[in-house]
Amino acid sequence: MSKLAFGPLFFFAVAFALSLYFTFAAVQGDFGLFRRAEIVAEANDMRANLIAVRAEVAQMENLTHRLSDDYLDLDLLDEQARSVLGMVRADEIVIR
Repeated sequence: MSKLAFGPLFFFAVAFALSLYFTFAAVQGDFGLFRRAEIVAEANDMRANLIAVRAEVAQMENLTHRLSDDYLDLDLLDEQARSVLGMVRADEIVIR
């Protein structure tokens, strides 16, 4: 009679252990809830970086357009030439 009592007890113990394992895996595993939260946070950071990079690209495209042959901004050209060559006009005062 004691042999019959261990069968259902063993079955429920194994079922309980498996349910604990799968619950732990669903929360802590590679595809669990915590990992999903990390992925969502990383995706949000990458979206913010993408917006910043797109703004930087737009600014560089604007500067490139302003220095192109079709549209030449003389003030920008003067600024770039001064910064690259390190030159100043005779009527300017340099403060360091």
